[in-house]
Amino acid sequence: MSASPSAAAHAALKPTGRPIRRVAILFAGGPAPAANAVISTCAASFVNHDVEVVGVMNGYSHLVEFAPDHPMQEGRDYVILDSKKLRRTRNTRGIMIGTARTNPGKDVSHPSHIADPKRTVHLRTVHEALKSLGVDALVSIGGDDTLKTANKFKLFQDALPAGEKRISVVHVPKTIDNDYRGIDFTFGYFTAVETLAEEIRNLLADAEATRGYFIAECMGRSAGWLAYGAAIASEASLVLSVEDMTGDLATEETLTDPKTGVATTRKIMNVDKFVDSIVKLMLAREKVGKEHGVVVVAEGLAGFLPSSYLEGVKFDEHGHISLAATNLSQQIVKLVEKEYEKRTGKKRRMTPVQLGYESRCALPHAFDVMLGSQLGVGAYRALAEQQYDGVMISTTGQLSLTYVPFSDLIDPETLVTVVRFIDAGSDFLRLARLLEGSQNS
Repeated sequence: MSASPSAAAHAALKPTGRPIRRVAILFAGGPAPAANAVISTCAASFVNHDVEVVGVMNGYSHLVEFAPDHPMQEGRDYVILDSKKLRRTRNTRGIMIGTARTNPGKDVSHPSHIADPKRTVHLRTVHEALKSLGVDALVSIGGDDTLKTANKFKLFQDALPAGEKRISVVHVPKTIDNDYRGIDFTFGYFTAVETLAEEIRNLLADAEATRGYFIAECMGRSAGWLAYGAAIASEASLVLSVEDMTGDLATEETLTDPKTGVATTRKIMNVDKFVDSIVKLMLAREKVGKEHGVVVVAEGLAGFLPSSYLEGVKFDEHGHISLAATNLSQQIVKLVEKEYEKRTGKKRRMTPVQLGYESRCALPHAFDVMLGSQLGVGAYRALAEQQYDGVMISTTGQLSLTYVPFSDLIDPETLVTVVRFIDAGSDFLRLARLLEGSQNS
């Protein structure tokens, strides 16, 4: 999908007419490099135009705790972002207002649920908490789950009786996974790629010195952008992600619910073929005198493991499988070691490594600071200049700002977002496959 909204959606972007005198900014989900570039530049844009900025601490976690006997407290639940606090913060690590994964929209999964006061109780609490702060708008910064929450918050307000206060909401897309529909590249992606690529380069040197292999598991829950980017930049030996779960690498399994007796079929990894592809790589490299390498795998592949590999795995508040707990790289190492020894009669040193957390708060690169800053400015322009409500801030070309309606990004029935995968046959994917044949790595 293009970063620009459709013609029909663009026509629907009409000013609300709501003046912005005080605005709240919150960040939710996992950290990403250049988070402070977004927050700082967004806040500074409002402050420079005499709009007071409230930095909500730790995502929605404090907002959902609001009650008449537990009001929002400055210093604990929020801070005022003024010029003094914002000074020289754009290029810093971390998230100046913290983050959390609290999900106030978790009980809303269909538009009809908006009319159910029990399902929307947390959204109402957030609304009351923000009203108590006297804000006219909310800038939401986060991943696809946070975008879903922003959309549900808007839908909740759309259903309020006439005369009730509406708080305009815009969203800034954040994920080092870069799997966001509606924008070409998300802030922090390139910094994360470079950070992980440097780690993989170190592993390559180690592998060559010790005549061994590393299976490097990279973050990337739904798509392979991070794994592929890090593999390309580091000259890794092979990269495999969820986009590769096609052809003979994929199969299916049918599971029957013991309580209901209902059978469901899911797409899974053909483990034997997957292991075979790695062993074949190792044997091919040995023929040209290379007894080492690094294979990069995206953590999202864990979701394609047969059910027998996933027993006891937990799920988070957003319903996602705990990928770190599956130990994907460790399971792959055991399988590949066994198959390699079976075919060759010899052992090969293999080590599993999980990569990702070290990249989330890395010092942001210049491009991510530029992109994050522009997205922060875009949030200001969307709210204060355009007076929009319910749009995601995006860029295209030479960081030209565009505003994509939530309705262009979210399924109207399920209220979930659509993952942006690497297109099959794309030049980006072809680049990775071409470089895998390089004799330099």
